[in-house]
Amino acid sequence: MIHVMRIVMQPARRSEKDVDQHYQDTIVSPVVFDDHADLLNASTVDQLKQLFPDGRAQMWGIVPGKKNVNVSRISKMSPGDWVFFSGDKRIYFGGTVALMWHNRKLATRLWGTDHAGSTWEYMYALSGTRGFDIPIEEIRTLLQWNPNRNIMGISVLKEEDGEALQTLLTLDSAAAAVGPADAPDEETAVADFDGELERTAQRAQRGEQAALKRRLLQSSTGNCALCGRNLPGTFLIAAHIKKRSLCSDNEKRDLANIAMLACTFGCDALYEHGYVTVAPEGAIQVSPLTNEIPEVAAYINERLVAKTVSWWTPKREPYYLWHRTHTFKAAPSA
Repeated sequence: MIHVMRIVMQPARRSEKDVDQHYQDTIVSPVVFDDHADLLNASTVDQLKQLFPDGRAQMWGIVPGKKNVNVSRISKMSPGDWVFFSGDKRIYFGGTVALMWHNRKLATRLWGTDHAGSTWEYMYALSGTRGFDIPIEEIRTLLQWNPNRNIMGISVLKEEDGEALQTLLTLDSAAAAVGPADAPDEETAVADFDGELERTAQRAQRGEQAALKRRLLQSSTGNCALCGRNLPGTFLIAAHIKKRSLCSDNEKRDLANIAMLACTFGCDALYEHGYVTVAPEGAIQVSPLTNEIPEVAAYINERLVAKTVSWWTPKREPYYLWHRTHTFKAAPSA
């Protein structure tokens, strides 16, 4: 069965001393499984070690709430969902739920209890985590929320809101501890399928795209802004520095600054998915998440490490800044 990724909003104000301590204890410093094997179910340990071969993972938890109000919300979560941590008027951290379990004793050991004697016993481990710096005002505008709306409790977003955030932040699903596919059921589904085998794809034509590439590519060849290789125009695209779908009309018309040439041999995809970004003054910044994909790390080490992007200018910096805060897979803040 294909998992549909949902978006979970997790309030966690680090300006509160206890919340920040929990964040330091189990996010900044991942939990070592063997240190708590006496409290972890054996099957949970096995699943965790399959997902995290180095034997540790970032963990968080949710209290049941008064009259177990949070339990029904938690039941809507599942491995493969994205969780955003919010607090102090911004979204600052996120990752994919890799595994969920219930363990009051372990939660008490890791985080203690609150003033009501409750603990964060509905636990989950996170993978593919990254830092953000997104003002809550931007989220309110994007999702057309009430201007005063805040994220007060754990919540799963509506499908359309979740899709909007996925588009905004270029979210990738990480591996999750879900059961293996039921082969007979899948074979039956394929056998029973009687829909169209081929469909005509229709793509919205971007009025400025041809003009944009003509402006960037002055001859039959050009240089990739990231790796610097001189390549035939066939292998270069006009890559928007800030995601085009989220540009204003004025930004889309800023042909001199909104885009750069990027090669189709890897640089465009790495930038689009946030594995590299461009720092102020043009230095290429590499995401720590590249270490989880050896092939990606190898390409970056060979082609992009220690490179400076000559394409960077002060006028383009606002677009690169947007990419750094919305798309780049930054390290979580300590």
